[in-house]
Amino acid sequence: MSARLRAALRPPLLTSLAVLVAVLALASGCGGGGSDKTVTVSSANTGAAAKPHVIVQTAGQGFNAEKVFKDTAPGVVTILSIFNSGGGILGAGSGPAAGQGSGFVLNTDGEIVTNAHVVTDGTGANLKPAKQVYVEFTDQQRVPAQVLGYDPFGDVALIKVDPSGLDLKPLKLGNDSTLAVGEPVAAIGSPFGEEQSLSVGVISAINRSVKSLTQFQIEGAIQTDAAINPGNSGGPLLDPNANVIGINQQIETRSDTNSGVGFAVPVSQIKRSLPQLRQGGKAEYAYIGVSSQALYPQLAHHLGLDTSYGGLIARIVPGGPAADAGLKGGDHTVRFQASRVRAGGDVILAVDGKKVIGPNDLARFIAAYKPGDKVTLQVLKDGSKQNIEVTLGTRPTTISG
Repeated sequence: MSARLRAALRPPLLTSLAVLVAVLALASGCGGGGSDKTVTVSSANTGAAAKPHVIVQTAGQGFNAEKVFKDTAPGVVTILSIFNSGGGILGAGSGPAAGQGSGFVLNTDGEIVTNAHVVTDGTGANLKPAKQVYVEFTDQQRVPAQVLGYDPFGDVALIKVDPSGLDLKPLKLGNDSTLAVGEPVAAIGSPFGEEQSLSVGVISAINRSVKSLTQFQIEGAIQTDAAINPGNSGGPLLDPNANVIGINQQIETRSDTNSGVGFAVPVSQIKRSLPQLRQGGKAEYAYIGVSSQALYPQLAHHLGLDTSYGGLIARIVPGGPAADAGLKGGDHTVRFQASRVRAGGDVILAVDGKKVIGPNDLARFIAAYKPGDKVTLQVLKDGSKQNIEVTLGTRPTTISG
């Protein structure tokens, strides 16, 4: 693993089938003990009627963290998964293994949203669903769940419980299109098994690109300084109006614990994945088949390009949509400002009129389309600007070559 481990993934809290079976036998569940956390809400292990103690930290004026928690906590669940073999994302072992994460209730039909990595094992083409999944609610009800589908590209999964006899409290999906840096947010989940834990902070950045369960990145991720730790995965990131704006997914750390750099899958990604997961259990994405580097004025000038922006194509995937459209990748490498740049390729300036300026713009624009859609690219090719139509393909789980 890299020293910069993105580690708020499913924690290896339960390392064997025997341990999980023992935990499942507990009548009162895995309620938090007396751990003293900075900003935490933990239920004392005294039965379903016990009320959680709330320690409130205000992230900004007009932000009532206690109200957000009270409005949403009943809809946040703990998820326990049993896998056929060890070797999850954060742990390894020989025999049946188990992991724990978080999720939230989507509707009264029993649908629950979480991260794909909470209820699957492996990555890419080797991704497999958990052998068994259990969901624990705030009233100590613990029931089995069915994995309806999972999206490894967006790290989103949809599971379902039988709603009979359950008092389900759905959370509302919000909107991430108008988020701004500095806005207060709250995260609820089960870090390190401490159920119903609340942390608060602000949006540190938007439109980040983070790791998925494939070779592709998740675009549009939300960065926050709200404390996110192993076990928070799959829990909601909430705005001041108690709307879900993302799923807490991972952290960037050198110590496997929170360092103030956490990431959430944006709610727009959830909304994109869910209809496909309901229909067929998987999600498809459009694919153009290039790798590129964002230009900036100084680099463009150094390369002698008649533009100050765009996505400089480094490589073309053979047989992919871009290759079929006649686009060209780089043919040599140059050094500039302490970086190595693969130069000589075409430059994608815009996708259907939307300029490619930021490093993630091209991937983000293409991800908004469906396989089979046609897009018009404005391309700087052989020194002149041209419009080239490309028919997008279906994104593969792995990239060869």
